Amino acid sequence: MQFLGKWERKFGWISFPGFLRYYAIFHVMVYLLQYVNPTIATFLVFDASKIFAGEVWRLVTFLFADGAMIRQDAPQTLFLFIMVMLSFMMSNALEDAWGVFRTSMFMYTGWFCLIIANFICLVPFGGGKLLFASSFFAFATLFPRAEFLMMFIIPVQARWLAILSALYLIFNIFKFPLIIAILLMGFHVIAFVNYFLWAGIPALRGQARVYQAVQRRRKFQKDSSRDGDAFHRCSSCDRTDLSDPELEFRMSVDGKEYCTDHLKD
Repeated sequence: MQFLGKWERKFGWISFPGFLRYYAIFHVMVYLLQYVNPTIATFLVFDASKIFAGEVWRLVTFLFADGAMIRQDAPQTLFLFIMVMLSFMMSNALEDAWGVFRTSMFMYTGWFCLIIANFICLVPFGGGKLLFASSFFAFATLFPRAEFLMMFIIPVQARWLAILSALYLIFNIFKFPLIIAILLMGFHVIAFVNYFLWAGIPALRGQARVYQAVQRRRKFQKDSSRDGDAFHRCSSCDRTDLSDPELEFRMSVDGKEYCTDHLKD
């Protein structure tokens, strides 16, 4: 995505440092507002008809409406706390890896894709948490060996958590009837476009380059180890120290070199 370099020079002012951190903070704010107004989610969720009627704030607030749907109990509160901590850590890591502008564009793209997905699908799924999910998958792709402490005890690498999260998403899609599952699958594909563009496809390209480099190295090693470059060669069977590294060779009284299998001849 080389064009982003040109965009940064022209539109660098749209950078939003710490976008993911503010995203997490607003989730907490919406969660706390439930104590004041338990029905606050009805004013925040994505609703195409109400957006066209003038409630345009829903294009923004649906990202945080998930916070109003978290049950007010200890496990869910702990989950929200962990999400906030991860968001702060991932925000710093992604901005260090991509820079503030590119990370901001990643978040903007995810936000825009969620809006498009909600308008396209007949059933509005909202999906504000998917912006966090795409950020986590991007983090796990860039830093696969980063470790998290599950239950604050068991160290687990980010790549394994990402795989488990992906399987969980797939399970949640296909537990619905076929029509809803197809809609949800399309919704998720659109919602994760930012991940595919910024992390998924570049990672695949990187793996392809690594594979090509390995193949070139093997070809080079094969070409450099031709029989013509062998130090020892049996005058009887023509085997060499390269074709059979464990074979031993000796000079005979006739001045020729033989392997131990043919030396007695």
